[in-house]
Amino acid sequence: MEINEIPLTPTNQQFTIKLSDTVWQFHLIWRESAGWVLDILTVDNQRVIQGIPLVIGENLLAQYQHLISEGKLVLLSDEESDINPNTLGTTVKLYWITD
Repeated sequence: MEINEIPLTPTNQQFTIKLSDTVWQFHLIWRESAGWVLDILTVDNQRVIQGIPLVIGENLLAQYQHLISEGKLVLLSDEESDINPNTLGTTVKLYWITD
């Protein structure tokens, strides 16, 4: 099993990242009504998954394994606090996990 942290900051952000053998674009946005959400796009800006809510302890890709099957995206917290605008990338971290 391989576990890699995806570095984040507690701000809206977009970046390109290679997960396993595929390059993706991630867009993370704080929405007052929904919390942090993730959009995943191809490198040529084609939306693959839109609006994944960031939930601590869950495989964020569980219902999207038919689209991205190389691994899991899991959000974990160093503390028992909930995710909020200021904890993303500090006490709440995103990991790419492959078998």
